[in-house]
Amino acid sequence: MNEEVPAGAQEPDEAPAAPAGPVALGLVRTPTGHAGADAALERLADVDHLPADGHVEVYEDVHRGLRSALTALDATEGPRPHENRS
Repeated sequence: MNEEVPAGAQEPDEAPAAPAGPVALGLVRTPTGHAGADAALERLADVDHLPADGHVEVYEDVHRGLRSALTALDATEGPRPHENRS
């Protein structure tokens, strides 16, 4: 019996090839216009080249950067709107 196997068919014991390393998701990061926030968000691109166990360090760093940017916004000099009452 001579059955033809279609081109590209795999034998049952063959597993599909896995990627050689981390693969970038290709997400687009839209700038916010705030330098501190944009720098923190740009740091997220570093996870594209790291294995999953390296992501936590980057995420924590980005979180610290975003918290710092928000804290800086709260610490701006000048009267706050509710302090301008006569």
